[in-house]
Amino acid sequence: MLEQIKKEAENATRQLLLAAGLHAGDLVVVGCSTSEIGAHKIGTFSSEETGKAVFEGIYRVLRENHIYLAAQCCEHLNRALIVEREALEKYRLEEVNVIPMPKAGGSFATAAWAGFEHPAAVEAVAAKAGMDIGDTLIGMHLKRVAVPVRIEQKTIGAARVVCARTRCKFVGGARAYYNEALL
Repeated sequence: MLEQIKKEAENATRQLLLAAGLHAGDLVVVGCSTSEIGAHKIGTFSSEETGKAVFEGIYRVLRENHIYLAAQCCEHLNRALIVEREALEKYRLEEVNVIPMPKAGGSFATAAWAGFEHPAAVEAVAAKAGMDIGDTLIGMHLKRVAVPVRIEQKTIGAARVVCARTRCKFVGGARAYYNEALL
């Protein structure tokens, strides 16, 4: 079961990267309910093993593409995020003092803390794309204009997967012209 979950997480990540047109150095936010993956109500059945499997599947793909992961914590940590210190410095994020645990931060964020070489916690990011596994509400951590991304991988375990990318704001009016490459 854990290998299947890991493969589903890898597939969803590959599909998101392809659809969102991400590049090396971009930031992707992922929220994950291991409870929902296991067919339980969010926040009621945290699984460290599931969190680790999802993290490993996602992180492997992102690392291969030199893309940063921001692992969203649960509501008990106000949806803070775990990032590599390198991403914190590149994006000039403000560090906060917290270490996630399975029941206070979530199993996925806990796995990220353990799996990153130099983990750091931050309160907010403005990611270029994101993946919400199990209705964890990642929208607060996306850039301002989010666009739904439809991928073939609709679930990881029993949890719904919803993805988004962002685009530049359109400014101007009826006479404005837009750069098609930024759409």
